[in-house]
Amino acid sequence: MKILTLLSLFYTYLLADSLDIVNNAGQFFSSGHTNNWAVLVCTSRFWFNYRHVANTLSVYRSVKRLGIPDSHIVLMLADDMACSHRNPKPATVFSHKNMELNVYGDDVEVDYRGYEVTVENFLRVLTGRLPPSTPRSKRLLSDDRSNILIYLTGHGGNGFLKFQDSEEISNVELADAFEQMWQKRRYNELLFIIDTCQGASMYERFYSPNIMALASSQVGEDSLSHQPDLAIGVHLMDRYTFYLLEFLEDIHPASKTNMNDLFKVCPKSQCVSTPGHRTDLFLRDPGSVLITDFFGSVRKVEITMETINLTDQINQVEKSAVYGELQKETYSYVDQLPVSEIIHQKPKQKDWHPPDGFILGLWTLILLVFFKTYGIKHLKHIF
Repeated sequence: MKILTLLSLFYTYLLADSLDIVNNAGQFFSSGHTNNWAVLVCTSRFWFNYRHVANTLSVYRSVKRLGIPDSHIVLMLADDMACSHRNPKPATVFSHKNMELNVYGDDVEVDYRGYEVTVENFLRVLTGRLPPSTPRSKRLLSDDRSNILIYLTGHGGNGFLKFQDSEEISNVELADAFEQMWQKRRYNELLFIIDTCQGASMYERFYSPNIMALASSQVGEDSLSHQPDLAIGVHLMDRYTFYLLEFLEDIHPASKTNMNDLFKVCPKSQCVSTPGHRTDLFLRDPGSVLITDFFGSVRKVEITMETINLTDQINQVEKSAVYGELQKETYSYVDQLPVSEIIHQKPKQKDWHPPDGFILGLWTLILLVFFKTYGIKHLKHIF
C-alpha cells in the first residue's frame, strides 16, 4: 500500500512538472517574438563627422556581442572613416580617447556604404520595396514575430534628419514608413533610437502600434559631442551614444535589465541636452521589456524531459574500416574547432621589400661618388 502511495505521489509530481514546462513553452510561443533584427544608420559624410560613424559602429558592436548575427543586421555607413586618408590609424575607428576601444574590429560587414546611404534606400529597406536583384544581406527579412531595433545618428533639426548633407527625411515620412511596416506585418515590436539635434521631434508623428522611441535631445536642444582626441583631431562620439555604449557593456545575454533602466541613460547632468522617450504606442509595460528583447538574440530551444550533462566531453563515434566495429574517440570542443588559434592567428610573414625611395637613393649615391671620382666624361661607361 505504501509503495502504491509513493508511486502515485511521484506520478503526480512528474505530471505537475510536465504541465509547468508545457505552460512555460506556451507562454514563450504565444509571446509573438521569435527573432531580432537591427537597422543601424549613420547619415553623415566628411571627416569632421567621424563621431557619427563611431556612434553607429558602437551600437553594431554591442548588438553583435549580445548575439544578433550579421545576417540580421543592416548596417548603413555614409562614409568610410576607417579608410580615410586623414585617419592616422588606418582600418580603425575609435570611440574612446587615447585610442582605447576600436569599434571597427576585424569583422565589420557594411551593407550600404557611401552614396548608397540615401533616404530612398533607407525607406525601401524598412518597407521591403527593393528590386529583385537586391542580395539578402541588404534586405530586412523580418516578419510579424520580429523585434526590430532602428538606430539613427547624424545632423538633424525640428522634424527632419539630414542624409549626406544633400537630402533629408521628415518625421512624417518616417512615421508613414513604420505604418507600412505594421500593415505588411514586418514587425512585432519596434525600438527606435535617434541621436541628433532636436531628436524628439522625429518621433512626434508616430502613430503605429508597438513602437517605443528614444531620443538624445528635446525639441529646441542640440545633441552634443564628446571625447575629443588631439591625435585624430575630432570628437570621437556623441554624448548620448557614449553613455548608451557604457550601459550596454554591462548587459549580457541572460541579463534581466529592462527598458526603464535604459530610459535613465545619460541624464541631463551628463548629456547637457535632455533625452526623451515615448511609450504610449507600446502595448507592454516598459518595466517588463528586457533590454535583450531588442539588443540580444532570440535562440531556438528544444524542450526535453531528459537530464543532459553539459560538462561531458563530446564523443564522436567512428566506424573502423579495419575491424568493422564501432570505436569511440573522445574529442574536446577545442580539438574540433581551435578557436583560440583562429582568434590569435598571426599573419603570414611577407617577403622583405626595400622601402619606397630606397633604390632611387642608392643610385643617386652611386652617381655622386662616380662624378666626384672620375668626372662627367666617364658617364658613358655606366649607360
